[in-house]
Amino acid sequence: MDLNALQQFLIVAREEHLSRAAAELRVAQPALSRTVARLEAELGTPLFDRAGRLRLNATGRIFRDHVERALGELEAGRRAVAEAADGGAGTVRLASETFLPLTGPIAAFKAAHPDIDVRLFQMAPNEMEQALRSDDIDLCLASQPVSAPASEVVHVEQVWLAVPPGHRLAGEPQVTVEALAHEPFVITRRGQWQRRLLDWLFADRNLEPRIACEIDEPAATYMLVGTGLGVSLFPQIARRSFPAAGAAWVGIDHPHCNRTLSLHSARDDRLSAAARLMRAQVRDWNWDAA
Repeated sequence: MDLNALQQFLIVAREEHLSRAAAELRVAQPALSRTVARLEAELGTPLFDRAGRLRLNATGRIFRDHVERALGELEAGRRAVAEAADGGAGTVRLASETFLPLTGPIAAFKAAHPDIDVRLFQMAPNEMEQALRSDDIDLCLASQPVSAPASEVVHVEQVWLAVPPGHRLAGEPQVTVEALAHEPFVITRRGQWQRRLLDWLFADRNLEPRIACEIDEPAATYMLVGTGLGVSLFPQIARRSFPAAGAAWVGIDHPHCNRTLSLHSARDDRLSAAARLMRAQVRDWNWDAA
């Protein structure tokens, strides 16, 4: 099978849309369609359902998983050869939903290993899973579940309620979820961990949060809290990092109001020496002192 055809198939499988895949690959759509058709002919079975919207079928999903693993092995081999040729310095590719928790570990890593090239990627958890399978990244740090060959919890931190200065709850040491039933929340969109935690906390009390504003920038929610628009949720690291005058901090009386950070990686035999060093740096970092 042609390597280029397999790479193109993965893009079509991901997008499930020929014109978008063709635009990303910078090829003509008819040529891409012929490439997929040749693959299907070679395999002797369709890989996509074409009734209405193009969708990867069950056979296509099986083939996609094998192609991702095969191309991942080739990429791992290429990187191993490049690492050996460069004298062992190498590259590590690290993904995260947000890089605020990783600033300390990355700074320490670069100080200890200045010759190693560190490449960072901001991704959602579902994107991390695919990137790990296709060997586009070595490691990822996530606060939501990620299916990966290797995973370990590296830190659990308290999540606080941030309220505007002068708010009725400012100065309270702790508040119940029920007491927040009528508070407007400035929060991230569904799919990000703050929104997932907020929805879960309220559902656990048979309540629904009142959303005043939902955005894609977690850091911007802090500034909006300061304007008096509403309240929000932030982890302990944000309380240490954000300007103290921007909000008042209140504990939430719930045993699971926290954020769990987990480090996920490819299999050891596909990790470069540089990636293993970064994994150790993140795993062994003193998060409470950061």
